[in-house]
Amino acid sequence: MKEELDALTKNHTWDLVTLPPGQSVVGCKWIYKIKTRSDGSVERYKARFVAKGFTQEYGIDYEETFAPVARISSVRALLAVAAARKWDLFQMDVKNAFLNGDLSEEVYMQPPPGLSIESNKVCHLRRALYGLKQAPRAWFAKFSSTIFRLGYTASPYDSALFLRRTDKGTILLLLYVDDMIITGDDLSGIQELKDFLSQQFEMKDLGHLSYFLGLEITHSTDGLYITQAKYASDLLSQAGLTDSKTVDTPVELNAHLTPLGGKPLSNPSLYRRLVGSLVYLTVTRPDISYVVHQVSQYLSAPRSTHYVAVLRILRYLKGTLFHGLFYSAQSPLILRAFSDADWAGDPTDRRSTTGYCFLLGSSLISWRSKKQTFVARSSTEAEYRALADTTSELLWLRWLLKDLGVSTSSATPLYCDNQSAIHIAHNDVFHEQTKHIEIDCHFIRYHLLHGALKLFSVSSKDQLADIFTKSLPKRRTRDLVDNLKLVSYPP
Repeated sequence: MKEELDALTKNHTWDLVTLPPGQSVVGCKWIYKIKTRSDGSVERYKARFVAKGFTQEYGIDYEETFAPVARISSVRALLAVAAARKWDLFQMDVKNAFLNGDLSEEVYMQPPPGLSIESNKVCHLRRALYGLKQAPRAWFAKFSSTIFRLGYTASPYDSALFLRRTDKGTILLLLYVDDMIITGDDLSGIQELKDFLSQQFEMKDLGHLSYFLGLEITHSTDGLYITQAKYASDLLSQAGLTDSKTVDTPVELNAHLTPLGGKPLSNPSLYRRLVGSLVYLTVTRPDISYVVHQVSQYLSAPRSTHYVAVLRILRYLKGTLFHGLFYSAQSPLILRAFSDADWAGDPTDRRSTTGYCFLLGSSLISWRSKKQTFVARSSTEAEYRALADTTSELLWLRWLLKDLGVSTSSATPLYCDNQSAIHIAHNDVFHEQTKHIEIDCHFIRYHLLHGALKLFSVSSKDQLADIFTKSLPKRRTRDLVDNLKLVSYPP
């Protein structure tokens, strides 16, 4: 607590004033946390002083609150590029990041409990404080303006990616709130950047990248191995799965969840907590993407059948705890995409499921499993809608990779297993059957003609996106997991 108060004083976070008439006061409190390392051992005890931002009123003591953070696909793309280019990856963290943000609004706060201050005084905040609604935005604005002074620019395709290209080489910095990954081939420039940031903010240099946002990253001469094993094992203990029973697939074959199967759960909060954690686990586990997207649809009124499905995912995870993404150092930096759809797969509303994935060489960097918003009247229409979604992600990835220094001069191959959908994309045939997907048709055809993508037919057995659209038998699941370079290196 003393350390935190010293940091607040050093930053000159507030001035003690008498409250002007008509102004409201925001409350405050202390929050205590035990920080652990990736192996579970205690790293330190942490006290954080926070403002009770939930009492703030829009237009009075806050305005805009949105602050960008790195997209998780950007994190994976950056790691895949760094692995293939054999760049060193460094990690830094800003101590008390939010205290650096400057406030433009008038905010008054009660003094911290335990501080001896005259009874009628309040704190007039000069700097942002944890808990204030605008704190993340103020911090991001401060960081951006600081790093721009060193000649860096923000990528237009991900505002949290900062880059600088000089004759000496490239430096990339990816920011997620107060954690950052720094990489590139200009090592002297990276050192200069670290020194500059340490002068501007209170920084913690964490050396080579090893544990970032719950992702454990292991470096070897062959490439990078990224897993969430600690996160997964914490999740298993939270669910109370202590027996050793495991299953081979995350979802039962041909199992379809419905909103009314089984009995309502008496206490849905555990279900919601587990599903929320499983959603974050899909960051490195594409093999559970489809089934997690299924169980996420019943958060408002979960039933016993849905809980059984969640337990099955956990039993599958128990047997594949150390599965993670492998980004090979030998991987060529060539993007390719797979798009698939499962037509009318949901028995309740007969909507289809879109699945796509993108590989940079052999490294899987982006994927999605998502229910379509409309009911498709034919399998071709479902596949075509999936192609349109894949195309928009493809365009964004091409732009992002260009910023990361990867050449995207040639068209990106996009593999689809529906001949009719490919036929519609190539031919200007508009008739009754395609009228209602005309916008998607124009969108894909435009980018096809302009050379951003090239459509190829692929047999269903080579369709990698299959794992994102339906439940599969054991053998097929294992083959796709291998092809997506999901590997297991238990310590």
